[in-house]
Amino acid sequence: MTRREWLEHLLAAGTLGILGSGWLRPASGASMTLPFSKAWLREEARRLSREPYQGPADDMPDWLAGLDWDAYQSIRFRKEHSLWGTKGLPFQVQMFHLGLFFKHPVQIHEVVHGVAVPVAYSRDLFEYGAAVDPPRRMGDIGFAGFRVYAQPDFERDMFSFLGASYFRAVGGTRQYGLSARGLAVDTGLPRPEEFPEFRSFWLERPSPRSAFLSLHALLDSPSVAGAYSFRVRPGETTVMEVEAWLYPRESIERVGIAPLTSMFQHGENDRRVSDDFRPEIHDSDGLAIWTGAGERIWRPLVNSPVVRVNSFVDDNPKGFGLLQRDRDFDHYQDDGADYHLRPSAWVEPLEAWGRGAVQLVEIPTPDETFDNIVAYWNPERPFERGQERVFRYRLHWGSRPPQGGDDAEVVATRTGVGGIPGQKNRTPSRKFVIDFRGGRLQGLAPDAGVEPVVSASRGRVERAAARPVKGTATWRCNFDLISDGSEPVDLRCFLRDGFGALTETWLYQWTPPA
Repeated sequence: MTRREWLEHLLAAGTLGILGSGWLRPASGASMTLPFSKAWLREEARRLSREPYQGPADDMPDWLAGLDWDAYQSIRFRKEHSLWGTKGLPFQVQMFHLGLFFKHPVQIHEVVHGVAVPVAYSRDLFEYGAAVDPPRRMGDIGFAGFRVYAQPDFERDMFSFLGASYFRAVGGTRQYGLSARGLAVDTGLPRPEEFPEFRSFWLERPSPRSAFLSLHALLDSPSVAGAYSFRVRPGETTVMEVEAWLYPRESIERVGIAPLTSMFQHGENDRRVSDDFRPEIHDSDGLAIWTGAGERIWRPLVNSPVVRVNSFVDDNPKGFGLLQRDRDFDHYQDDGADYHLRPSAWVEPLEAWGRGAVQLVEIPTPDETFDNIVAYWNPERPFERGQERVFRYRLHWGSRPPQGGDDAEVVATRTGVGGIPGQKNRTPSRKFVIDFRGGRLQGLAPDAGVEPVVSASRGRVERAAARPVKGTATWRCNFDLISDGSEPVDLRCFLRDGFGALTETWLYQWTPPA
C-alpha cells in the first residue's frame, strides 16, 4: 500500500480530519495521526529555528519529583506491552519512565506507511516498586526515552535513547559503556555548556525481514534546532548511519559534531586517582584518529586534574573514535562492571567535512560515576544564524572499529620516575614506556633496524630505545623526558625501519609537577 493509499484508507474510515497546514487530526474518539517524512521534519526544524526558543515544561508530578535512585530503578516497563512485541517483527521497543535525572518528556511516534501515530503513556505499561505510588487516574505524561531489542535476543537491548540528546549502543558483547550525543555546544569552555535535547522521535515500523531500523528525531536548544535520521543495523558491530540537518538560531562559539562521551578514572598510564583494588577503571582508554592525510594517531586518555582541551587539526578526516583497546579482565578485576567488555565507538564521515579539528576534552573525575571525556569534530567554518548545515556519518559500536591499515597499534602506555635503576638521577626526569603490537612489527628480529622517532614540544628527550619484549608479540619503546618548567609538554612517538613507519603515531600531553 502506498502512502497516498494509506491516507485515503484512513480518510475513508473516518479516522482523520484535515487541518489547513497539512497536519492531520483525529475525528472524534480516534487517536491523533499525521503524515511524516524526512522533508517535513527538516522543515519543522527550520521553522523552530526561526522562532524564539521555548524550553520543555519542567513540571514533573510530585509523585515523580522526589524519587531516589532505588525507587526510580524499581519502575519497569512491562515486556508484554513492547511496541511490535506481538507482530513477529525483528525489533521491539520499550519505553523509559520519567523520573530522577530525566525530567523532560519526549514524544514518541510509530510511523507506518508514512503516517505517524503517537505512542500514548499509560500507567498500565509499567510495574512500580513499593516506594512509588502513581495516582490511579492521570493524563499522558509522556516518556523519558526508549530502548530497542533485536532478534534473536529480545532479553537484552541493543541501543537506547535517554536524556538530552544522549544515545548509546552495544556490539557483540552486549555490554553498554560510552555514549554518543546528537550535538555538543560550547563543551569545555569556561562557562556551562548547552545541552540540546531530542524533543520528539518517530520510529518506522520495520518489515518482517528488515535487517535495520529507521528512526528520526527533532532536536532543539537555545542555540540550534535540528532534524536527525538514524538507520541502525545491529550485529557483532552495531552500525548507525546518521544524517543531521542543523539550523542555528544564533552564532555558536564551539560546535561538536558526532560527539562521544566516556569515562576514564585511572589506568596504567595515569594513577592520579587510583586508591582502588581494581588496577584500571575506564570505559575508554584512548582517542584514535585517522587523518585526512592517512596518518593514524593514538592519544591515551588521562584523568586530568584540570579541564583540558586539545585540538587535533585536520582536513577531511577519515574517522575518529573513543576506543576500549585493553580487553584483558586481569587488568580490571571487575566482574560486575565488566570494563573489559565495554564497546568502542568509531565515527566515519560519509562525505568531506572540510577543515576543522577533532577536539578532546578531559575533565577531572573523582570516581567512575561521572563521565569526564568528550571527543567530537569541530568544523573550522563558524555556525551562524540562519544557516543550514548538514553532516552525514556512520557510528560503529563494537570491539574492533573499522580503522583498517597495517600499522602496529599502541597497546599500553606507562609512565614513572626517569633515570637508570641504581644510579643517582642528577636531573629530575620522567620515563615513558609505550608498547606496540601488530602490523609489520610482528616477527621482526631485534636487529631488524627498528628505531624510535620521539619528539617533545619542550624539554629534552634522552635514552630513546626500541626492542621486542621477550616471549611476546610486543615491541617496547622507552625514553626519558627532562622537562624545563611546569608547562604541559606535548610528546610524539612512532617506530620505523628502512621501509618507513611501522606503527601508528602515539601522542601524549604530560604536565610536570609544579
